[in-house]
Amino acid sequence: MNHLKKSSSLWQDSLKRLKKNNASVISFYFIVFICLIAIFAPLLSPFAFDKQHIDFILSSPNQNGFLFGTDSLGRDLLSRIIYGSRMSMAVGIITALISMLVGTVYGGVSGWIGGRVDAFMMRVVDILISIPSLVLLILVKVVFDSVSLFEDPELKALTGMLLALSVVGWVTLARIVRGQVLQVKSLTYIEASKALGIPSYLILLKHILPNILGPIIVLLTFQIPSNILTESFLSFIGLGLQPPYSSWGVLAADGWRSMRHYPHLIIFPSIALGVTMLAFNLFGDGLRDALDPKS
Repeated sequence: MNHLKKSSSLWQDSLKRLKKNNASVISFYFIVFICLIAIFAPLLSPFAFDKQHIDFILSSPNQNGFLFGTDSLGRDLLSRIIYGSRMSMAVGIITALISMLVGTVYGGVSGWIGGRVDAFMMRVVDILISIPSLVLLILVKVVFDSVSLFEDPELKALTGMLLALSVVGWVTLARIVRGQVLQVKSLTYIEASKALGIPSYLILLKHILPNILGPIIVLLTFQIPSNILTESFLSFIGLGLQPPYSSWGVLAADGWRSMRHYPHLIIFPSIALGVTMLAFNLFGDGLRDALDPKS
């Protein structure tokens, strides 16, 4: 008896292709590992991130019971890297999700409505893109810090960082989503849905969004490491989080000041930052290849 082969969906085929990419699979598990470290930082950290060991200031790695050594205030570097993963991953992931939500809605509405509304909305995007990203980041961050109602300096710095990165990040995604919507809405089944009188929001949610979700997810995986690096850079130049709160950028800035005599202070945070960004980029590359229907 002949058995019909069960057909598989695009997402099932994409998952199969992704599993064949060893670098992407390893990167995915590493990302999950880092996220678990960030979530359970208080349980995994040997010490509190701000606890000082006055008798063991600037200990070398694997000396006096400190695996990664201590900094200029006697704080355990391993503990600060573990806690720093919390801040860096939170900033990277949350801002990428906010950018994805805003950019998808904005670009989807612009591409679907078209006409003068589309032209006006895209001119706003063009204006924002014409402003250098770093200038816009610093401007939003400084303005928010001056008008913020938060008293806690950590909360003020974190929310300012989230807002600044979100304002910059959604613009590129909006243009990509608009282009995808313009391409999909001209297909036959979309025209048939319009003729049947199906509401526009249902067409967008049930027909267009599932077809453009692949490029959005791929862009999200590249947006996260970009946001992590930007947060680290802003913290490095003094516009992000500041001590005693730790992110990988804060730790790198602290280590830079004394790297000639105590290189471990910048080596370990830089390794954590670099390997995490590499994992996100490798996973994003594999995901892009897996979701490409032409591959």
